[in-house]
Amino acid sequence: MKTQLLGAMGEAAAADWLRKKRWKILAMNYRCRLGEVDIIARDGGEYVFVEVKLRRTGGYAPAAEYVTPAKQRKLRLAAESWLAENELEDPPCRFDVVEVYLDRESGRIERLNLISEAF
Repeated sequence: MKTQLLGAMGEAAAADWLRKKRWKILAMNYRCRLGEVDIIARDGGEYVFVEVKLRRTGGYAPAAEYVTPAKQRKLRLAAESWLAENELEDPPCRFDVVEVYLDRESGRIERLNLISEAF
């Protein structure tokens, strides 16, 4: 499967999973000149900027370890842009990572893992 298609599948699965946890999805694949956020949601009173990382099981490192300091900086800048566009000043926010693991053989989603306040 192509990387873009796998990424979209992982993001859709993560959004569905978060909805089941009663999160409200506000935006998907928000892009600006400063960066991109996979999912923007509300969890209770907090705005949550979510990076989705998809990996096949049996990999060398947990998926969240692929959210590098450079990626974190771009996520923060994109989050600031989204907050400004929506005229939100200093609301409670956090950055989470949803790890989506695919079974190496079947290619099906095996499990999801939420890392709250990942950075």
